[in-house]
Amino acid sequence: MRLELPPLSRRLAGIVLGVSLLSGCARSDDAANHAPEARLAGALLDMRLNEISGLAASSQHRDTLWMLDDGGNPARLFAVSTSGRRLATFGIEGVTKTDWEDLDAFEFKGKRYLLIADTGDNGGLRRSLQLHVVEEPTTLANARLKPVWSIAFRWPDGARDCEAVAVDAERGEILLISKKREPPELFVLPLQPPARELLTAKRIGLLAGIPAPDPEILRRHPRRARQDALVTAASVSPDRTTLAVMTYRYLLLYPRAPHQDWAAAVAASPRVSVLPWLPQAEALGWSADGRSLYATGEFVPAPLYRITP
Repeated sequence: MRLELPPLSRRLAGIVLGVSLLSGCARSDDAANHAPEARLAGALLDMRLNEISGLAASSQHRDTLWMLDDGGNPARLFAVSTSGRRLATFGIEGVTKTDWEDLDAFEFKGKRYLLIADTGDNGGLRRSLQLHVVEEPTTLANARLKPVWSIAFRWPDGARDCEAVAVDAERGEILLISKKREPPELFVLPLQPPARELLTAKRIGLLAGIPAPDPEILRRHPRRARQDALVTAASVSPDRTTLAVMTYRYLLLYPRAPHQDWAAAVAASPRVSVLPWLPQAEALGWSADGRSLYATGEFVPAPLYRITP
């Protein structure tokens, strides 16, 4: 989903202003009950990185993030440094790209993979959606990749938009969070189904603690206020103790106790904070060491933040 933004020169100025006001903005919002440390790690300036809608940290390549862009662009992944420099582009063969919205990196049965979520559906028209799994490249040089396996699925009760997908490889699960439903719904799919057939995602819970619209913003900018809490990304921490969820304005952290499943975890109140300034917050992922989160937006230029919870 694309929101209207000002011209390039004004966006550059916005990055500078947003970073300079970063700490103050986070502390001044009454809806936030937790203020993590956020610092500017870099910036996305390469026009090929316009419309980034998903990211995941590589556990194989130091200081490297994987990113993908939205629908309307070629089927490709980008390797990007943690300072925002594009390192390589990988074309994905044998798939039709409809609306890629999230990305995750995981290790499964001794191999490293990337999961591509073709799950966007702004109009609520898609009858089926796809997830594609590719092996993480061992070399950061332009190349082409083919999925090792793909999953076709549908929702149990009609179409919905989904921009937040995360993998819990230890449980063999893919978590999916609806974008526009109130409250957001949590679904699950098997990570590696035994047969190639159209699956039905299983709804297992609802996300608690989504902030209500800010009254002042609702009065002055009603459309923006309604969009602030729409879910745009998700990521499970490497130690599987926290699910991070991004909306256009907020970062929500759902801790999970050892005895809990994710349905129980998201049913409890999360830690909520206001995100640093982003020109449409759509990409979020834990760092490989699990100590922080990387976040960026969908337009170029865009800041790339490292957020320490």
